[in-house]
Amino acid sequence: MRSHLLLLIASATALHAGTADGRLDLYWIDSEGGGSTLIVTPAGESVLVDSGNPGGRDSGRIFDVATRVAGLHRIDHYITTHFHVDHFGGAAELAARLPIVNVWDNGIPDADPDGNKTSTWPLTSKAYRTMPVVERHVVQPGLRLPLKAGDTPLTFQCIMARQTPWTPSGSFGAWDHEPEPKPAPVDTSDNANSSAWILSFGPFRFYDGGDVTWNSEAKLAWPAPRVPTVEVYQVTHHGLDVSNHPLLIKALNPAVSVMNNGPTKGTAGAVVATLRAQSSIRAQYQLHKNVRPDGATNNAPEEGIANLEARCEGRFIHCRVDPDGKNYTFEIPGTGHVKSYVTRMP
Repeated sequence: MRSHLLLLIASATALHAGTADGRLDLYWIDSEGGGSTLIVTPAGESVLVDSGNPGGRDSGRIFDVATRVAGLHRIDHYITTHFHVDHFGGAAELAARLPIVNVWDNGIPDADPDGNKTSTWPLTSKAYRTMPVVERHVVQPGLRLPLKAGDTPLTFQCIMARQTPWTPSGSFGAWDHEPEPKPAPVDTSDNANSSAWILSFGPFRFYDGGDVTWNSEAKLAWPAPRVPTVEVYQVTHHGLDVSNHPLLIKALNPAVSVMNNGPTKGTAGAVVATLRAQSSIRAQYQLHKNVRPDGATNNAPEEGIANLEARCEGRFIHCRVDPDGKNYTFEIPGTGHVKSYVTRMP
């Protein structure tokens, strides 16, 4: 199977996608409250972070954006941040349609990762465990994906895995009289073990924390920040308030937030309030409008929402970053929204 996959990938090399203008592309693909973020580097390498739910809808949307929009013929690196089905459920379905080279995860657990002894975990994880890929890797804090270097420095680094933060070689500053944050109740779900990542492209940075929860997030922010400032913050855990620690958001100091929520999932009032209170944020984007009764107050401005109806077309959000990383543009192709930003120099 491995030899067959290598042959398929080699045959596609001549068709491998690349952006002739040297830009970096990020796509937030609608998985209705699941996770699926696609990154395409200037060298044409692809990184898919999470794969949404099983059932064909989410993997089909990922396949469509990857092939039709981004022009890809394979996924070079696929990351499962943690083992909840809304984050890994579409991977095997995608692998059946598009070759996947490297898989990066926390190591597939033998038992239910949430500790449910009566779960159907062996059946739920079977397709993921047996899907055809070339290599599997276990992520570690501090690991950098082996991406091709270009004129503009590019790294994609794991900054937390299995509740263990990385130890940066330098300092990202210190808090001025910031008290120790109060811990939340212990999270025994696999959300707490989620890996978190920072993409750096010249001065442009992007944070993706999967579904990592409050106490794990606090380790990245206190007693001193372990993270640099970023331009784009993927709102953690679809905008649920068991995540999105205000002190971590303060440390990341983002200019733009993007929420991969669903029509009734995410956009928690406390999280929306935290984002609005963060003075550095200039724009907020959501994959879905919150159609719950609290949607009148807990939503981004409609110009930044990709899907306004609960039954939607599955529109995606796209960010294209200039070759030097000094400017970037957000667009929602399905609505015509386009807005550009200047990267703040770190």
